[in-house]
Amino acid sequence: MNGISSSLDGGVLRIALDRPEKLNAVNTPMLQELRARIDDGADASVRVVTLTGAGRAFCSGGDLTGADTDDAALAANEVVQAVVTHPKPVVAGVRGAAAGFGCSLALACDLVVAERSAYFQLAFTRIGLMLDGGASALLPAAIGRARAARMALLAERISAATAFEWGMISHLVNDDDFDAQLESLAQALATGPTRSYQWIKQAMAASTLAELSQAQTLEAEGQEALVHTSDFREGVRAFRQRRKPVFRGC
Repeated sequence: MNGISSSLDGGVLRIALDRPEKLNAVNTPMLQELRARIDDGADASVRVVTLTGAGRAFCSGGDLTGADTDDAALAANEVVQAVVTHPKPVVAGVRGAAAGFGCSLALACDLVVAERSAYFQLAFTRIGLMLDGGASALLPAAIGRARAARMALLAERISAATAFEWGMISHLVNDDDFDAQLESLAQALATGPTRSYQWIKQAMAASTLAELSQAQTLEAEGQEALVHTSDFREGVRAFRQRRKPVFRGC
């Protein structure tokens, strides 16, 4: 439904971004559905939540076609808040690209299992935009301000191996072992002390993400201003035409 699929088995709520023909690019209905499915995880029968992407990507970011994207920034922020404040552990399983909002979504999760062939990228400046989904707070909290600025300003693609070295992700696995390693981790958490996990999440969020809401507000204001610029329009044209954009700073 709306590009999201889910199933519950043995205490594991498995949620998948399920729009593989678009590399799981998100629009507003998809984000709203994702938020609803994450909220399902508050049920007592759920012990752990996994987030994955169907096909060859985790999530390539926002849908640049412009269709069904009204209030997408707000919906993205609500998804991230739902993950960060969720009472159960949330584990991201990353194959392929975790770009744009996909990178923010992975960063919001408690643990991230990534294939060696996966990569992370905040490519917003390539289309004249800024970070969204709270990445302005999530990324520096994970890897420090200098590396976060490098990713945000230069739109540099970061390999899974580098992301692991920097402390952006918790688990780096060989591609052939991905499914087994993700399932093993999910099962370990599903049989663990759920209430203990809840308090650990709350304490860690309080100490490292106290400014998340403020950052999300600034991101939303910035995106609203930037989508009306000539640079954004040029960035989208260049993306669709598969060429380098010519930005004029206006």
